[in-house]
Amino acid sequence: MRVWITGARGFVGSWLAPRLAAAGHAVACVDREVDVRDPEAVDAAVARAAPDAIVHLAALTSVARSFAEPAEVARVNFLGALHLLRAAAHRAPRARVLLVSSGEVYGPSADGRALDERAPFLPASPYARAKAAADALGAACGLDVVRARPFNHTGPGQSDAFVASGFARQIAEIEAGRRPPELSVGNLDASRDFLDVGDVADAYLRLLDPAVPRGAYNVASGEALPVRRILDELLARSTARPAVRVDAERWRPTDASLGNAERLRNATGWRPRVAIGDTLGRLLAWWREQISGSP
Repeated sequence: MRVWITGARGFVGSWLAPRLAAAGHAVACVDREVDVRDPEAVDAAVARAAPDAIVHLAALTSVARSFAEPAEVARVNFLGALHLLRAAAHRAPRARVLLVSSGEVYGPSADGRALDERAPFLPASPYARAKAAADALGAACGLDVVRARPFNHTGPGQSDAFVASGFARQIAEIEAGRRPPELSVGNLDASRDFLDVGDVADAYLRLLDPAVPRGAYNVASGEALPVRRILDELLARSTARPAVRVDAERWRPTDASLGNAERLRNATGWRPRVAIGDTLGRLLAWWREQISGSP
């Protein structure tokens, strides 16, 4: 297939594009050169690409940033999806569209239950609200849309604005003597459903198969890990023994996020293959490379 990816130079896109190419697809990648807030630019880009499939990854992904910039998050994450879907209807009406939503649309998991795709939307941030609105739009647009709802994922290449990567960067900087031996953390008692970014890319690749029915699919491990365990796993791979300091600006409520990906497994055979310890080891090694190579 000819696959057109928005946000292709972002975290997941940089993993997905080479996997699609390795699977034999012709991949066209765009990032900031196509402003998804501009409907005419999106329409022209889709017309040029003439894709058989579209992966819409372009988004502002920071929950914390969304509280500071709710209007911009709505413009990029909701209006960007609207412009993409309208362009697809106009220029590539038969294309399979993978619209990347988020497990954040559900809000916290009550009573530790793994949420499936029938769970109601209870978005708790401007980011989640914009993603929920885009998700609903994708369900109602009449195109061949699959909506992926990924839960937390991490790995090499992720911004340090996200919890595991933020921990890994601080540890690498402490090891290199570029930071005092003190780790800044948020709420370590919150629990999240973590995946390796490669497993998420694999799920997206499988969802592009036209034989997979349209609809919503959680991408999740089915296991909620305390954030404290993520930190412990990283420190176990380091000689650093820093003091841990709670930063009020990083604090989020004690809650759990947990997804049920049975529908994805049944439709595609997908299942997570990378152990979280291996993911964190590679993430820390990547940050060590970035720190050692920076001036």
